[in-house]
Amino acid sequence: MTRHSDSTSNRILKRIQSRKRGWVFTPDSFADLGTRRAVDLALMRYRDGGIIRQLARGLYDYPMTDPQLGQLQPAADDIASALAGRDATRLQPSGAYAANLLGLSTQVPMKVIYLTDGRTRTVQIGERQIILKNTTPRNMATAGKSSGLVIQALRHLGRKSVDDRIISQVDRRIDEKTRKQLMEDIRYAPIWIADVIRKLAGHDLRANSTR
Repeated sequence: MTRHSDSTSNRILKRIQSRKRGWVFTPDSFADLGTRRAVDLALMRYRDGGIIRQLARGLYDYPMTDPQLGQLQPAADDIASALAGRDATRLQPSGAYAANLLGLSTQVPMKVIYLTDGRTRTVQIGERQIILKNTTPRNMATAGKSSGLVIQALRHLGRKSVDDRIISQVDRRIDEKTRKQLMEDIRYAPIWIADVIRKLAGHDLRANSTR
């Protein structure tokens, strides 16, 4: 039994070291290598040895280190992907995080929300909270697309806040491929966002952007 456990532990270490620094993972990432108990014991050993870092219960990373700053925090997208698990569930940045990614906000939110077709999960890592929020198929129809990011960012800002200035900002940050994709996915957007999408697709707001 000990020999088998050691073999599992060694295979886990090889997998960890074969990945790039910054990799975020859960025990499920090694389910094919041994029993859950053997995996947990190996991860505890490598955590205590400083090879990996425990971010939260059941969540680890192979930390990236900066000579001056020390161990760096993993990217929110990497944490979310690990939390999504082995079921290949889809993720869509939402809320203030979507607005930040689109460049409509310079503030990096401490609460990072992703819509998902998987189960709802929340994890606290330091001062940052990563939330996977189960949602409807309609909201997930544009998951992983640039159109989905635009729709979610505008939804977060709200109808009253999305004026010509905001629309011009979006216009400057998207390309023709995204405009086309927005028109293809317009049926998934609320009515008021659909009106914004038509403006973006029609390029009829250039004059407003120079005022």
